[in-house]
Amino acid sequence: MFIETEGTPNPATLKFLPGQVILGDKTADFPDADAALISPLAEALFGLEGVVRVFMGGDFVTVTKADGADWQGLKPQILGLLMEHLMAGKPILREGIALEEEDVDPADQEIVEQIKDLLDTRIRPAVAGDGGDIIFRGYRDGVVSLKMQGACAGCPSSTATLKHGIENMLKHYIPEVTSVTQAA
Repeated sequence: MFIETEGTPNPATLKFLPGQVILGDKTADFPDADAALISPLAEALFGLEGVVRVFMGGDFVTVTKADGADWQGLKPQILGLLMEHLMAGKPILREGIALEEEDVDPADQEIVEQIKDLLDTRIRPAVAGDGGDIIFRGYRDGVVSLKMQGACAGCPSSTATLKHGIENMLKHYIPEVTSVTQAA
């Protein structure tokens, strides 16, 4: 098994591409070791000293290191752990994961579908290329709530991306959108 590694716009985060499906059409963000309890793979990664965040996408895993950690020592450990876990066929996630609920007024369903379409076709592919994701969390009274995940969650330019890039695009194509906020 050969695992490619790519840098991301966040210097504390690396993207690992094992050449196989990780979560398919789902994503999972693990901002700390407690959140990783639903994933044997994320739990194992948090067992490595210096790992502070794990994000999994369709065919990649991004890992964020602590400020004092060094990629030179940490990267080979992550590669070895990923290779062992995936080659052994161990599960990525445990059974019975509850997804977060969306906050949407049923009367706004048509607008919500337009927002999700723009996110899926124009925005998410770009941020996935950088090792992250942007998840729709809600729409109320013109305000779109999005959650930045993976490399995007800790990226220094994430606020600018959210407010200037995504907000401007959504407002341009969907006049009902008045602003975009970061969901917790």
